[in-house]
Amino acid sequence: MIRHLSLFLLLLTPALQAADNLGVLGSKPKWGVLEHYQETITKDEFSQLIQNVYCTHGIAPDLIEINTDTARILTSREPQKFFTLRFAKNDTSRNPVPRLWHPARSWSHAKADKPLSGLRIALDPGHLGGKWAKMEERWFQVGNTQPVQEGDLALKVARLLAPRLRELGAKVLFVRDRNEPITAKRPDDFRELARKILIKNGVPQPRTEVLDPNDPEKEQTIRWQSEILFYRYNEIRRRAALVNFKLHPDLVLCLHFNAEGWGDPNNPTLTDINHLHLLVNGSYLEQELEF
Repeated sequence: MIRHLSLFLLLLTPALQAADNLGVLGSKPKWGVLEHYQETITKDEFSQLIQNVYCTHGIAPDLIEINTDTARILTSREPQKFFTLRFAKNDTSRNPVPRLWHPARSWSHAKADKPLSGLRIALDPGHLGGKWAKMEERWFQVGNTQPVQEGDLALKVARLLAPRLRELGAKVLFVRDRNEPITAKRPDDFRELARKILIKNGVPQPRTEVLDPNDPEKEQTIRWQSEILFYRYNEIRRRAALVNFKLHPDLVLCLHFNAEGWGDPNNPTLTDINHLHLLVNGSYLEQELEF
C-alpha cells in the first residue's frame, strides 16, 4: 500500500476537483505527472485501494470508472475531460514506481547499532513562533510570566530530537530551523485577495483593520483574512513544496503544540487537558471527492 501512496495523493488531493474547484492559493492539477505511473499498479490493487482505503464512503460513478485494463478518471466536467491510467497486467509485468524515498521493505536489514542508517528524516516544527506567534494566535501568557509560544516550543523539541535521530544513523533535515516563515510572502501581499474572498463570502464592504482582538467579527476584516492567507495557506504550501521538491525525505515528522482555550484572556488559567492526534490519509467523504 505504501508503494502507491504517491499515486493516490496525486489522484485524490486536488485531482477530483472540477476545473474551478481549487483550494485557496491552489494550482490546477498537473495530470501529465501521472504518466510516470502508467502500468505500475494492477487493477485488483487499484480497486482495493479505492474501495477500502481512499473512497470508503462511496464515489460518484463518473469520477473514476474502473475497466479491465484501465481506470478512466474525470479531470474536468466543463468541458468534460478524462485521464486514462493503464493497469499492469500482473505483479511481474508492472513498471517500477518512481519515488524519491526508500520503501519500508528496504529497511529490513538495518544495522543494530544504527537502525536508521541511510534514512532521511525531515523535522517540521509547526507554526512560526517568535514575533509571529500573536498573529497566528499561538501565544498565551499568565500574569507577568514569560509568554508560551507554540512555534518556539515545537522548534525546541525539533532541536532536541535531531541529535538523537542522528545517533541512530538518520540524516536529519529541518523544514523550519528558526522562528521565521519559509515563504517570502507577507500578509500585505494578500490584502487584495483577502478583500475579494470576503466580498465573495457575503461581506460587501469589508473593514480594513482588526480594531479589537476580541471582536467577534474580526474574521470579516481584510487584515485578519490576509494574515490567515499568509501564515496558514501560503506558508503550509511553501513547506510542502520544500519537502516534495528539494528535501526529498523518507519520513516527515510534523511537530505541533496546540494550546487549549484559557478562558478570559485578561485572566487566563492553565488546564491539564491534553490530546494526541493521528492524521491518516484516506477515507474521503463523497462530498470531498465531488469537490
